[in-house]
Amino acid sequence: MDRDFQKVIDRHHTNSLKYDFAASNGKPQDILPMWVADMDFQSPSAVSKKLEEISRFGIYGYSDNQDSYYASVTGWYSSRFGWETKQEWILRTPGIIFAISAAIRALTMPGDAVMIQQPVYYPFSSIILNNHRKKINSPLVSENGFYRMNFDDIEQKIIENDVRLFILCSPHNPVGRVWTKEELVTLGRLCLKYGVTVISDEIHSDFIYPGHIHTIFASISEEFADCSIICTSPSKTFNLAGLQTSNIFIPNPDIRKKVASEIYATGFDELNIFGLAACEAAYCEGENWLSELKDYLLGNLDYLRAYLHENLPLIRLVEPEGTYLAWLDFSALPASDKERRTVLEQTGKLWFDAGTMFGEEGSGYERINIACPRPTLKEAMRRLSLAYDALQQ
Repeated sequence: MDRDFQKVIDRHHTNSLKYDFAASNGKPQDILPMWVADMDFQSPSAVSKKLEEISRFGIYGYSDNQDSYYASVTGWYSSRFGWETKQEWILRTPGIIFAISAAIRALTMPGDAVMIQQPVYYPFSSIILNNHRKKINSPLVSENGFYRMNFDDIEQKIIENDVRLFILCSPHNPVGRVWTKEELVTLGRLCLKYGVTVISDEIHSDFIYPGHIHTIFASISEEFADCSIICTSPSKTFNLAGLQTSNIFIPNPDIRKKVASEIYATGFDELNIFGLAACEAAYCEGENWLSELKDYLLGNLDYLRAYLHENLPLIRLVEPEGTYLAWLDFSALPASDKERRTVLEQTGKLWFDAGTMFGEEGSGYERINIACPRPTLKEAMRRLSLAYDALQQ
């Protein structure tokens, strides 16, 4: 194996957002963090080797990338998803939220409507509102634990609010849906009909469970490509979030020019030397590592599912089709959201992401990150059992 995923690595005292800031967030110091979506695994050895080479060189001046960088990015999406892209489509940014925020400013005016589907990754709401746009929510519909889009509601709200942008989360965070091609076609046709540009956040696209296939929105047709922005990054796939490197595909030259202009207006010029090198090394040499990781995550999911079924039957797993995040339904337990949070943190000493962070539709739910060594997940379940017992009293 490229890395030992079973090995528990102490991340305390490394300036880790996940581990070193419990107290400043009002959490117990001995809490077990299972919240933010970064992994407790070392990145591929090829990435570490490349970063060590740069570090030893000792000069960290202004840097840019060669054509090999773009080849690694476009090659990844060609070989894994069958999506043939062009180098000139790519804008490099320090993050996907940075890119979406720039796109909102580039393609809409203050007061314009931008649509999302809650419960959804919470920064979507904040960047819409912080950019003084109108947030339009078309909530996902949950039927027996299976989430779907409400296309009638989407169309009605697009018409009523003159929606200009649609932010799609694909695969969906936190509910774990991997949208089918048929669902994406229906959505895309609606957006084409009403002149809505689709920003598709596909950062979790490398984590798809057996039986499901990820379809890149822009790959469906030239028409869809012409009205979309596809947001990608190696950060989730290879645990590189701290290196702040994202690749944004914009096939339409007019849209790309507008977004690029807004990015440059921020003063952003080039990515850092470590992020560029890590991205290229990961896409060129990280495939075996990823394959091993996905097998390990599947084992974690199997363990979580079995543990809940056997020991905590009132907590229901919303079966994920993708991502390394699990959406847990606590609604059968007799506690409010606030009461549950208190017991989880004070009795269980567990730090999950509260479902309400993702919108009011997340009430009754918690999101947890299973990208950790199995001993950590087992300890989390032991602690959850303590909280479970307390919640039933």
